[in-house]
Amino acid sequence: MIDHMGISVSDYPKSKAFYDAVFTALGGSLMKEIPLQFTGGKHVVGYGRDHPAFWINEGTGDTGLHFAFAAKDRAQVRAFYEAAIKAGGRDNGGPGLRPQYHADYYGAFVFDPDGNNVEAVCHLVEGV
Repeated sequence: MIDHMGISVSDYPKSKAFYDAVFTALGGSLMKEIPLQFTGGKHVVGYGRDHPAFWINEGTGDTGLHFAFAAKDRAQVRAFYEAAIKAGGRDNGGPGLRPQYHADYYGAFVFDPDGNNVEAVCHLVEGV
């Protein structure tokens, strides 16, 4: 089970704006900002719902990573996708069923500003 994870981002202001929008759409928020004196002068912030579980840190950016965030329903998957695109994400598969994974797998995929593949997914049957 994952407690938290983090990625390095190459353009901190752009990535922060992207993840601010994405987590708002998923019912989360920026929950913690580490004071610069503890990070060597680099920005480090954590997002989540109950605790900061996803962290971004100012750096060079690592591409090719994949993250899937849980959505409570299909509407939240659609809200994630719309917010991500509006915040500068690039389409990597709009909201829809992905029966190749399982019959009720409903997800949406975008590339973040560093090219990471970010997904929101709901595993529930529509209306449940």
